[in-house]
Amino acid sequence: MSEAPRSEAPGVGEILLRFTQVGVTGFGGVMPWARRMLVEERRWLSAEEFTEALSLCQLLPGPNIVNMAVYVGTRFRGARGAVVALMGLMLAPFAIVLALGALYTQYGHLAVVSSTFHGISAAAAGLVVAMGIKMAASPRLRSLMVTFTFVTFVAIAIVRIPLGVFLLIAAPVSVAAAVWRGT
Repeated sequence: MSEAPRSEAPGVGEILLRFTQVGVTGFGGVMPWARRMLVEERRWLSAEEFTEALSLCQLLPGPNIVNMAVYVGTRFRGARGAVVALMGLMLAPFAIVLALGALYTQYGHLAVVSSTFHGISAAAAGLVVAMGIKMAASPRLRSLMVTFTFVTFVAIAIVRIPLGVFLLIAAPVSVAAAVWRGT
């Protein structure tokens, strides 16, 4: 399956607008919305580039989506792009969370409010699973790389090895495997 042609590099205003949209629409899990915007709608990154950028963002300290916004902003418009991507991502959700926090403090004891928050968290989990399935279709996750994906899942989710310890071991091994494969 061939990918759609890449769109032009976005301007600072468009970066701000699109990351604001991602920040406002992505309650409970923003990365699936960011992937959809970056890869499927705007075509600023290919699916493979997104997977590589996300891998880098996961290794860096801080929230993955913040790291992704800074990465994308920097890639297309330097430091200015990074600042506006981060502002777009964070300002509206910050205001919304403050308002929701105040409302929850006042009305959180009501069953309808509690049920609403449980439903939102279930939908967010579904979005994260859907993004994972889309990323698994990437050509990068074939052959040997699938082995690393499986081992990582087992080590972190089932065996419960601390993430930092696992990364100290797995990161050099997976990088060496990718270099050996020539990818």
